[in-house]
Amino acid sequence: MVYPNESGISVRMELANRLFFRLYQCTNMLHKTGTRAVEAEGLTTQQWAVLGALSRPEAEGGMSVGDLARYLMVSRQNLAGLISRMERDGHIGTAPDGRDRRSRLVTMTASGREVWTLKAQPKIHHYYEQALEGFSTSDLTHTLHYLLKLLDNMKRLDGEEAGEVVQGD
Repeated sequence: MVYPNESGISVRMELANRLFFRLYQCTNMLHKTGTRAVEAEGLTTQQWAVLGALSRPEAEGGMSVGDLARYLMVSRQNLAGLISRMERDGHIGTAPDGRDRRSRLVTMTASGREVWTLKAQPKIHHYYEQALEGFSTSDLTHTLHYLLKLLDNMKRLDGEEAGEVVQGD
């Protein structure tokens, strides 16, 4: 005898498995095809994310390494190597934070801003158009809504593992 609830759980888990596997594939393809879109500027998708974060008006004065790591949802260790490479390439600079001498402030250099604004962004916009072909504005809005909902749940899980209570943004 098949119990209706077991069948529903099985279907839900199969769909969940497919969803998370597709997210995994999309992440890998974003890194592969996104990096290809900006590689002529000497950037990767990770560097694109750092420049994008630093280009926001609220980050005009720079961001601490910790704040940047939290914003990008990466570990400080993973961000450290990336920051070193980007600083070596002249895209960003780091300096002690005037408010907290233990913290380092990351800022976009004039050269990094030029690469970001004049060279990378047009290619990124073209990449978006190609990757989102066939998506209506409504499709984009709904997809963003569901991804934010999923992200909030994952943040909650992350906070629970760290013994914290995480509030949605």
